[in-house]
Amino acid sequence: MKNFPNKLQHKLDERKTNNALRVLKNQSYCIDFSSNDYLGFSKNETIFDNAHNYLTGHKIKQNGATGSRLLSGNHPLYSVIESILSDFHKSESALIFNSGYNANVGFFSAVPQRGDVILYDEYSHASIRDGISMSNAKAFKFTHNDLEALEQLILRHSKLVTETQSSIYVVTESVFSMDGDSPDLKSLSALCMKLNTFLVIDEAHAIGVFGNQGEGLIQHLNIEQEVFARIITFGKAIGCHGAAILGNEQLRQYLINFSRSFIYTTALPPHALATIHSAYEALTALDEKQKLHQNILFFKNGILKNKLQGLFIESHSAIHCCIVSGNDKVKFIAEKLQENGFDVKPILSPTIPKGHERLRFCLHSYNSEKEIAQVLELLATFV
Repeated sequence: MKNFPNKLQHKLDERKTNNALRVLKNQSYCIDFSSNDYLGFSKNETIFDNAHNYLTGHKIKQNGATGSRLLSGNHPLYSVIESILSDFHKSESALIFNSGYNANVGFFSAVPQRGDVILYDEYSHASIRDGISMSNAKAFKFTHNDLEALEQLILRHSKLVTETQSSIYVVTESVFSMDGDSPDLKSLSALCMKLNTFLVIDEAHAIGVFGNQGEGLIQHLNIEQEVFARIITFGKAIGCHGAAILGNEQLRQYLINFSRSFIYTTALPPHALATIHSAYEALTALDEKQKLHQNILFFKNGILKNKLQGLFIESHSAIHCCIVSGNDKVKFIAEKLQENGFDVKPILSPTIPKGHERLRFCLHSYNSEKEIAQVLELLATFV
Protein backbone atom coordinates (compact mmCIF):
# COMPACT_ATOMS: atom_id res chain seq x y z
CA MET A 1 0.00 0.00 0.00
CA LYS A 2 1.27 3.48 -0.84
CA ASN A 3 2.26 5.55 2.17
CA PHE A 4 0.55 8.81 1.18
CA PRO A 5 -1.03 10.32 -1.99
CA ASN A 6 1.38 12.51 -3.99
CA LYS A 7 -1.10 15.38 -4.36
CA LEU A 8 -1.61 15.60 -0.61
CA GLN A 9 2.13 15.53 0.04
CA HIS A 10 2.57 18.35 -2.49
CA LYS A 11 0.06 20.49 -0.58
CA LEU A 12 1.89 19.87 2.70
CA ASP A 13 5.24 20.71 1.08
CA GLU A 14 3.76 23.93 -0.29
CA ARG A 15 2.63 24.95 3.20
CA LYS A 16 6.14 24.30 4.54
CA THR A 17 7.70 26.37 1.75
CA ASN A 18 5.40 29.29 2.58
CA ASN A 19 6.13 28.95 6.32
CA ALA A 20 2.40 28.34 6.82
CA LEU A 21 2.29 24.74 8.05
CA ARG A 22 -0.09 24.34 10.97
CA VAL A 23 1.11 22.23 13.91
CA LEU A 24 -0.42 21.36 17.26
CA LYS A 25 1.40 22.78 20.26
CA ASN A 26 0.87 22.29 23.98
CA GLN A 27 -1.00 24.98 25.87
CA SER A 28 1.20 27.94 26.67
CA TYR A 29 1.81 29.08 30.23
CA CYS A 30 2.84 32.55 29.09
CA ILE A 31 0.71 35.62 29.88
CA ASP A 32 -2.49 35.07 27.91
CA PHE A 33 -3.04 37.42 24.98
CA SER A 34 -4.32 34.73 22.62
CA SER A 35 -7.30 32.84 24.03
CA ASN A 36 -10.99 33.65 23.54
CA ASP A 37 -11.57 33.30 27.30
CA TYR A 38 -12.35 37.01 27.62
CA LEU A 39 -13.88 36.87 31.12
CA GLY A 40 -11.79 34.03 32.54
CA PHE A 41 -14.84 31.79 32.82
CA SER A 42 -13.05 28.69 31.52
CA LYS A 43 -10.97 28.56 34.73
CA ASN A 44 -13.59 29.98 37.08
CA GLU A 45 -13.82 27.62 40.05
CA THR A 46 -17.22 28.92 41.17
CA ILE A 47 -18.73 28.08 37.77
CA PHE A 48 -17.09 24.64 37.93
CA ASP A 49 -18.37 23.96 41.45
CA ASN A 50 -21.87 25.26 40.72
CA ALA A 51 -22.16 23.04 37.65
CA HIS A 52 -21.12 20.01 39.71
CA ASN A 53 -23.49 20.92 42.54
CA TYR A 54 -26.36 21.38 40.10
CA LEU A 55 -25.83 17.89 38.70
CA THR A 56 -25.48 16.17 42.06
CA GLY A 57 -28.34 18.20 43.56
CA HIS A 58 -30.62 16.98 40.75
CA LYS A 59 -29.23 13.42 41.03
CA ILE A 60 -27.78 13.58 37.50
CA LYS A 61 -24.82 11.20 37.33
CA GLN A 62 -24.37 10.54 33.65
CA ASN A 63 -21.16 10.77 31.61
CA GLY A 64 -22.51 10.74 28.08
CA ALA A 65 -25.60 11.76 26.15
CA THR A 66 -26.14 8.21 24.74
CA GLY A 67 -27.29 9.41 21.32
CA SER A 68 -28.59 12.27 19.22
CA ARG A 69 -31.30 14.52 20.62
CA LEU A 70 -33.87 12.95 18.31
CA LEU A 71 -33.05 9.47 19.60
CA SER A 72 -32.04 9.13 23.26
CA GLY A 73 -29.90 12.19 24.00
CA ASN A 74 -32.51 14.91 24.64
CA HIS A 75 -31.83 15.20 28.36
CA PRO A 76 -34.40 17.27 30.36
CA LEU A 77 -31.61 19.80 31.01
CA TYR A 78 -31.87 20.89 27.36
CA SER A 79 -35.32 22.39 27.82
CA VAL A 80 -34.17 24.15 31.01
CA ILE A 81 -31.13 25.72 29.35
CA GLU A 82 -32.93 26.64 26.13
CA SER A 83 -35.62 28.39 28.17
CA ILE A 84 -32.93 30.33 30.05
CA LEU A 85 -31.27 31.30 26.77
CA SER A 86 -34.57 32.45 25.22
CA ASP A 87 -35.37 34.63 28.22
CA PHE A 88 -31.87 36.04 28.59
CA HIS A 89 -31.51 36.87 24.89
CA LYS A 90 -35.13 38.02 24.37
CA SER A 91 -35.75 35.41 21.71
CA GLU A 92 -38.88 33.37 20.98
CA SER A 93 -36.82 30.18 20.90
CA ALA A 94 -33.33 28.76 21.24
CA LEU A 95 -31.87 25.53 19.87
CA ILE A 96 -28.56 24.24 21.24
CA PHE A 97 -25.92 22.83 18.89
CA ASN A 98 -22.67 21.06 19.79
CA SER A 99 -20.44 23.94 18.63
CA GLY A 100 -20.47 27.22 16.76
CA TYR A 101 -19.13 25.43 13.71
CA ASN A 102 -21.99 22.90 13.86
CA ALA A 103 -24.54 25.69 14.28
CA ASN A 104 -23.34 27.68 11.28
CA VAL A 105 -22.95 24.65 9.03
CA GLY A 106 -26.35 23.36 10.20
CA PHE A 107 -28.10 26.68 9.57
CA PHE A 108 -26.66 27.66 6.21
CA SER A 109 -26.77 24.19 4.69
CA ALA A 110 -30.44 23.77 5.61
CA VAL A 111 -32.26 27.11 5.68
CA PRO A 112 -31.51 28.91 2.38
CA GLN A 113 -33.24 27.01 -0.44
CA ARG A 114 -32.67 26.56 -4.17
CA GLY A 115 -33.52 29.87 -5.82
CA ASP A 116 -32.70 31.85 -2.66
CA VAL A 117 -29.74 34.25 -2.51
CA ILE A 118 -27.17 34.53 0.29
CA LEU A 119 -25.21 37.79 0.57
CA TYR A 120 -22.35 37.46 3.03
CA ASP A 121 -19.56 39.72 4.26
CA GLU A 122 -16.27 38.80 2.60
CA TYR A 123 -14.64 38.37 6.04
CA SER A 124 -17.24 35.89 7.29
CA HIS A 125 -15.96 32.99 9.39
CA ALA A 126 -14.97 29.70 7.76
CA SER A 127 -17.91 27.92 9.43
CA ILE A 128 -20.34 30.31 7.69
CA ARG A 129 -18.60 29.80 4.36
CA ASP A 130 -18.60 26.03 4.76
CA GLY A 131 -22.31 26.02 5.50
CA ILE A 132 -23.00 28.25 2.51
CA SER A 133 -20.97 25.93 0.25
CA MET A 134 -23.32 23.09 1.24
CA SER A 135 -26.44 25.10 0.43
CA ASN A 136 -28.42 24.94 -2.82
CA ALA A 137 -28.84 28.72 -2.77
CA LYS A 138 -26.71 31.11 -4.81
CA ALA A 139 -24.19 33.05 -2.74
CA PHE A 140 -22.36 36.34 -3.30
CA LYS A 141 -19.94 38.12 -1.02
CA PHE A 142 -19.96 41.87 -0.41
CA THR A 143 -17.08 44.17 0.54
CA HIS A 144 -16.34 44.07 4.25
CA ASN A 145 -18.80 46.24 6.25
CA ASP A 146 -19.77 48.13 3.07
CA LEU A 147 -23.53 48.75 3.31
CA GLU A 148 -23.66 50.62 -0.01
CA ALA A 149 -22.18 47.62 -1.80
CA LEU A 150 -24.62 45.35 0.03
CA GLU A 151 -27.61 47.49 -0.93
CA GLN A 152 -26.62 47.36 -4.59
CA LEU A 153 -26.36 43.57 -4.38
CA ILE A 154 -29.77 43.29 -2.76
CA LEU A 155 -31.37 45.51 -5.40
CA ARG A 156 -29.65 43.56 -8.19
CA HIS A 157 -31.15 40.26 -6.98
CA SER A 158 -34.46 41.44 -5.53
CA LYS A 159 -36.46 41.40 -8.77
CA LEU A 160 -35.61 37.78 -9.61
CA VAL A 161 -36.20 36.72 -6.02
CA THR A 162 -39.61 38.40 -5.99
CA GLU A 163 -40.63 36.74 -9.25
CA THR A 164 -39.73 33.27 -7.95
CA GLN A 165 -41.08 33.87 -4.41
CA SER A 166 -37.60 33.20 -3.06
CA SER A 167 -35.71 34.90 -0.25
CA ILE A 168 -32.53 36.91 0.28
CA TYR A 169 -30.41 36.18 3.36
CA VAL A 170 -27.89 38.78 4.52
CA VAL A 171 -25.10 37.36 6.69
CA THR A 172 -22.50 39.07 8.86
CA GLU A 173 -20.85 38.97 12.28
CA SER A 174 -21.40 41.46 15.09
CA VAL A 175 -17.68 41.24 15.97
CA PHE A 176 -15.31 39.83 13.37
CA SER A 177 -12.91 37.24 14.71
CA MET A 178 -9.89 38.25 12.63
CA ASP A 179 -10.26 42.07 12.73
CA GLY A 180 -12.22 42.67 15.93
CA ASP A 181 -14.32 45.32 14.19
CA SER A 182 -18.11 45.54 13.74
CA PRO A 183 -20.53 46.61 11.01
CA ASP A 184 -23.00 49.45 11.52
CA LEU A 185 -25.59 47.04 12.85
CA LYS A 186 -28.41 49.55 13.26
CA SER A 187 -28.10 50.77 9.68
CA LEU A 188 -27.70 47.20 8.47
CA SER A 189 -30.87 46.02 10.22
CA ALA A 190 -32.79 49.05 8.91
CA LEU A 191 -31.60 48.30 5.36
CA CYS A 192 -32.63 44.64 5.61
CA MET A 193 -36.06 45.60 6.98
CA LYS A 194 -36.57 48.16 4.20
CA LEU A 195 -35.60 45.72 1.45
CA ASN A 196 -37.37 42.70 2.95
CA THR A 197 -34.36 40.44 3.49
CA PHE A 198 -33.61 37.98 6.28
CA LEU A 199 -30.73 39.14 8.49
CA VAL A 200 -28.50 36.49 10.10
CA ILE A 201 -25.78 37.53 12.56
CA ASP A 202 -23.04 35.49 14.22
CA GLU A 203 -22.52 36.88 17.73
CA ALA A 204 -19.70 34.53 18.79
CA HIS A 205 -17.27 37.25 19.87
CA ALA A 206 -19.89 39.67 21.24
CA ILE A 207 -21.61 37.41 23.78
CA GLY A 208 -20.27 38.12 27.27
CA VAL A 209 -18.43 41.22 26.04
CA PHE A 210 -21.18 43.67 25.05
CA GLY A 211 -24.49 44.51 26.73
CA ASN A 212 -25.32 45.28 30.35
CA GLN A 213 -25.11 41.58 31.27
CA GLY A 214 -23.03 40.37 28.35
CA GLU A 215 -26.05 39.59 26.17
CA GLY A 216 -24.31 40.69 22.96
CA LEU A 217 -24.32 43.62 20.56
CA ILE A 218 -27.71 42.92 18.99
CA GLN A 219 -29.56 43.33 22.29
CA HIS A 220 -27.26 46.16 23.35
CA LEU A 221 -28.54 48.04 20.28
CA ASN A 222 -32.15 46.86 20.82
CA ILE A 223 -32.49 45.36 17.34
CA GLU A 224 -33.10 41.71 18.29
CA GLN A 225 -36.62 41.81 16.81
CA GLU A 226 -35.18 42.83 13.43
CA VAL A 227 -32.78 39.87 13.17
CA PHE A 228 -34.06 36.60 11.72
CA ALA A 229 -31.42 34.41 13.37
CA ARG A 230 -28.59 34.92 15.84
CA ILE A 231 -25.82 32.37 16.28
CA ILE A 232 -24.38 32.51 19.78
CA THR A 233 -21.51 30.37 21.06
CA PHE A 234 -20.38 29.30 24.50
CA GLY A 235 -16.73 28.56 23.74
CA LYS A 236 -15.53 32.17 23.91
CA ALA A 237 -16.45 34.51 26.78
CA ILE A 238 -18.90 31.98 28.28
CA GLY A 239 -15.91 29.70 28.84
CA CYS A 240 -17.44 26.30 28.11
CA HIS A 241 -18.70 24.46 25.01
CA GLY A 242 -21.59 24.47 22.56
CA ALA A 243 -23.69 27.03 20.71
CA ALA A 244 -27.29 27.98 20.05
CA ILE A 245 -29.38 29.47 17.27
CA LEU A 246 -31.87 32.10 18.42
CA GLY A 247 -34.97 32.83 16.35
CA ASN A 248 -38.70 32.26 16.17
CA GLU A 249 -40.40 28.97 16.96
CA GLN A 250 -40.88 28.07 13.27
CA LEU A 251 -37.13 28.34 12.72
CA ARG A 252 -36.49 26.03 15.68
CA GLN A 253 -38.94 23.44 14.33
CA TYR A 254 -37.40 23.67 10.87
CA LEU A 255 -33.84 23.16 12.16
CA ILE A 256 -34.89 20.15 14.24
CA ASN A 257 -36.30 18.59 11.09
CA PHE A 258 -33.76 19.58 8.44
CA SER A 259 -30.43 20.63 9.98
CA ARG A 260 -28.13 17.66 9.44
CA SER A 261 -25.45 18.78 11.92
CA PHE A 262 -28.18 18.80 14.58
CA ILE A 263 -29.94 15.58 13.55
CA TYR A 264 -26.95 13.30 12.99
CA THR A 265 -24.68 13.97 15.95
CA THR A 266 -24.51 12.76 19.53
CA ALA A 267 -25.94 15.36 21.90
CA LEU A 268 -23.90 17.29 24.47
CA PRO A 269 -23.56 15.45 27.81
CA PRO A 270 -25.38 16.79 30.90
CA HIS A 271 -22.18 18.22 32.37
CA ALA A 272 -21.73 20.52 29.36
CA LEU A 273 -25.32 21.76 29.77
CA ALA A 274 -24.88 22.32 33.51
CA THR A 275 -21.75 24.37 32.82
CA ILE A 276 -23.67 26.59 30.40
CA HIS A 277 -26.32 27.03 33.09
CA SER A 278 -23.71 27.97 35.69
CA ALA A 279 -21.89 30.36 33.34
CA TYR A 280 -25.08 32.26 32.49
CA GLU A 281 -25.82 32.61 36.20
CA ALA A 282 -22.36 34.17 36.58
CA LEU A 283 -23.06 36.64 33.76
CA THR A 284 -25.90 38.25 35.70
CA ALA A 285 -23.59 39.24 38.58
CA LEU A 286 -20.47 40.24 36.75
CA ASP A 287 -17.54 42.50 37.61
CA GLU A 288 -15.28 40.88 35.00
CA LYS A 289 -16.98 42.59 32.05
CA GLN A 290 -16.28 46.05 33.51
CA LYS A 291 -12.62 45.10 34.04
CA LEU A 292 -12.43 43.78 30.48
CA HIS A 293 -13.63 47.08 29.06
CA GLN A 294 -11.18 49.00 31.25
CA ASN A 295 -8.41 46.82 29.77
CA ILE A 296 -9.67 47.42 26.23
CA LEU A 297 -9.50 51.19 26.78
CA PHE A 298 -6.04 50.91 28.39
CA PHE A 299 -4.80 48.82 25.44
CA LYS A 300 -6.13 51.36 22.91
CA ASN A 301 -4.42 54.19 24.80
CA GLY A 302 -1.23 52.10 24.85
CA ILE A 303 -1.36 51.79 21.07
CA LEU A 304 -1.35 55.60 20.82
CA LYS A 305 1.35 55.99 23.48
CA ASN A 306 3.67 53.64 21.56
CA LYS A 307 2.82 55.21 18.19
CA LEU A 308 1.45 51.93 16.82
CA GLN A 309 -1.90 53.24 15.59
CA GLY A 310 -0.89 52.93 11.93
CA LEU A 311 -0.51 49.16 12.33
CA PHE A 312 -3.65 48.31 14.30
CA ILE A 313 -7.16 47.82 12.91
CA GLU A 314 -9.68 50.03 14.72
CA SER A 315 -11.61 47.94 17.23
CA HIS A 316 -13.74 48.45 20.33
CA SER A 317 -13.95 44.72 21.08
CA ALA A 318 -11.63 42.36 22.95
CA ILE A 319 -9.80 41.54 19.68
CA HIS A 320 -7.05 43.86 18.42
CA CYS A 321 -4.94 43.07 15.37
CA CYS A 322 -1.55 44.45 14.40
CA ILE A 323 -0.88 44.05 10.67
CA VAL A 324 2.58 42.65 9.95
CA SER A 325 2.86 41.56 6.32
CA GLY A 326 4.53 38.26 5.54
CA ASN A 327 4.41 34.91 7.30
CA ASP A 328 8.13 34.96 8.10
CA LYS A 329 8.09 38.39 9.74
CA VAL A 330 4.89 37.96 11.74
CA LYS A 331 6.01 34.55 13.03
CA PHE A 332 9.39 36.00 14.02
CA ILE A 333 7.81 38.82 16.07
CA ALA A 334 5.32 36.43 17.69
CA GLU A 335 8.18 34.13 18.72
CA LYS A 336 10.05 37.08 20.25
CA LEU A 337 6.98 38.10 22.26
CA GLN A 338 6.51 34.50 23.40
CA GLU A 339 10.18 34.25 24.41
CA ASN A 340 9.55 37.25 26.65
CA GLY A 341 6.58 35.55 28.30
CA PHE A 342 3.62 36.89 26.27
CA ASP A 343 1.37 34.43 24.46
CA VAL A 344 0.56 36.38 21.28
CA LYS A 345 -0.29 34.32 18.21
CA PRO A 346 0.48 35.12 14.56
CA ILE A 347 -2.34 34.76 12.04
CA LEU A 348 -0.84 33.58 8.77
CA SER A 349 -1.91 33.36 5.17
CA PRO A 350 -3.80 31.44 3.82
CA THR A 351 -6.02 31.78 6.94
CA ILE A 352 -6.21 35.46 5.99
CA PRO A 353 -5.25 37.01 2.61
CA LYS A 354 -1.56 37.29 1.74
CA GLY A 355 -0.23 40.67 2.79
CA HIS A 356 -2.72 40.94 5.68
CA GLU A 357 -0.85 38.68 8.11
CA ARG A 358 -1.15 39.89 11.68
CA LEU A 359 -0.53 39.55 15.38
CA ARG A 360 -3.87 38.95 17.10
CA PHE A 361 -4.11 40.33 20.62
CA CYS A 362 -7.03 39.01 22.68
CA LEU A 363 -7.72 40.98 25.86
CA HIS A 364 -9.17 39.57 29.06
CA SER A 365 -10.56 40.73 32.36
CA TYR A 366 -7.59 39.10 34.10
CA ASN A 367 -4.83 40.88 32.15
CA SER A 368 -3.13 43.51 34.30
CA GLU A 369 -2.35 47.03 33.09
CA LYS A 370 1.33 46.27 33.69
CA GLU A 371 1.15 43.25 31.36
CA ILE A 372 -0.64 45.27 28.68
CA ALA A 373 1.88 48.12 28.89
CA GLN A 374 4.82 45.72 28.72
CA VAL A 375 3.63 43.74 25.71
CA LEU A 376 2.93 46.92 23.70
CA GLU A 377 6.30 48.44 24.61
CA LEU A 378 8.00 45.22 23.52
CA LEU A 379 6.00 45.09 20.29
CA ALA A 380 7.12 48.62 19.44
CA THR A 381 10.76 47.49 19.48
CA PHE A 382 10.14 44.88 16.74
CA VAL A 383 7.79 46.50 14.23
